[in-house]
Amino acid sequence: MRVVMFGYQTWGHRTLQALLDSEHEVVGVVTHPAGDGAYERIWSDSVAELAQAHGVPVTVRERPDDDELYEHLTSLAPDVIVATNWRTWIPPRIFTLPRLGTLNVHDSLLPAYAGFAPLIWALINNEPEVGVTAHMMDATLDAGPIVLQRSVPVEARDTTADLFQKTLALFGPITVEGLAEIASGRTDFTPQDRSKASFFHKRSEEDIRIDWNWSAEELDRLVRAQCAPYPQAFCYHRGRRLEIVSAEVSANVYGGTPGRIFYREGDGVAIVAGADARRGRNKGLLLTRVRPEDGEEMSAGAYFTAMGGYLTSRP
Repeated sequence: MRVVMFGYQTWGHRTLQALLDSEHEVVGVVTHPAGDGAYERIWSDSVAELAQAHGVPVTVRERPDDDELYEHLTSLAPDVIVATNWRTWIPPRIFTLPRLGTLNVHDSLLPAYAGFAPLIWALINNEPEVGVTAHMMDATLDAGPIVLQRSVPVEARDTTADLFQKTLALFGPITVEGLAEIASGRTDFTPQDRSKASFFHKRSEEDIRIDWNWSAEELDRLVRAQCAPYPQAFCYHRGRRLEIVSAEVSANVYGGTPGRIFYREGDGVAIVAGADARRGRNKGLLLTRVRPEDGEEMSAGAYFTAMGGYLTSRP
């Protein structure tokens, strides 16, 4: 089949490589302009460079809603469009242009975690598995009929970087397998159960701010979700920003006021956590590695020279 791909960053790069290696003919690529935002610098393999290296025409757009692009795509006469990590709305006249429609590949098990940063949100929410969905695009974002899904388990100490590698490996195969289903003439794909749908927004500074009223278990997942190379979870110590590089749930129970710098446990420092910590039933968050404002990562044991005082959400 003649395929046009809409894609960006490493997800798009991996998908394009699979298409180039397949029996299909990639006749054009549309990608976003390179950006310098925090999340755009992560997993930033260039779709444009890969396409150009294989002689595939590249069009750069932030939004694919202009007449010039529509006319260009019409001239390419694709049988199908594949979209992977495309970050803006694709209008109906574009996604319905190919005779076989548009296959979107999304890194969640739809209908849950539509939208943005699904792996991070899923890890924070303690989901037992994550995965990738190939579905036919319709007028509602990430809501079209499901062609294929593949899942992987979330292990006890997985970080988002671990989940990224696990799910990234699924993108190429599910795209090629999904195209095979479409090429076979199938149209009876599985409608999404909208009663089980959830849609998540992009993550920002506010989403990585530590709230010590969260339980230690929730904060442990937040820290693992915001692992390097993502912006890391942070709080304040004596009015200065402190990033939490690594942490875990303490072995012991620590009661008192959330945020209290309480006790050295092994190589870490236990912080009282949980809105009901005063009842003395909660584990603490055991900080093991931190990064102060000067940018030098260090052990929590070396940073906290004395116990006492508080970590806060704001200066």
